[in-house]
Amino acid sequence: MSNLSSLAEVQKKLEYYCVYQDRCHQEVKQKLFELGVNSNDMDTIVVHLIEHDFLNEERFARSFARGKHRIKFWGLKRIKNELTARNISSANIKLGLTEISNEEYQATFETIAERTWNSILERNALKKLKKFCDYLLRKGWESEMIYEKVREFENAR
Repeated sequence: MSNLSSLAEVQKKLEYYCVYQDRCHQEVKQKLFELGVNSNDMDTIVVHLIEHDFLNEERFARSFARGKHRIKFWGLKRIKNELTARNISSANIKLGLTEISNEEYQATFETIAERTWNSILERNALKKLKKFCDYLLRKGWESEMIYEKVREFENAR
């Protein structure tokens, strides 16, 4: 171990790390790796964090889904992909996605679609449609919803 002399110090540091914000196992293992902890000690610390409820992937998935949807306005596809990239189990991903109600999801989509459409200053209609679709697809919204909204905007012209 590099600067931290004892296992107890590293354990305390990781407890603070997990209390500050919900973390997934992958983030905790990365932090331990950065601290230069060997694999045996790493496993001991991770088990301690799980047993004392500092590390809980279901809680992480729920707060991640809630936060990314409400703060960054991500769609379900992006949230699911990001959780999968963090090696969260599919069961925990499903539980995390239940944090977003259908009504809230639809309302957020309507808000972000209107805001995005009005913020694109492109004069060429096709380029504006492409920028609109690309932005919402990047945010992880379902293509059916996006194209339905595009048809709505076209009919309103």
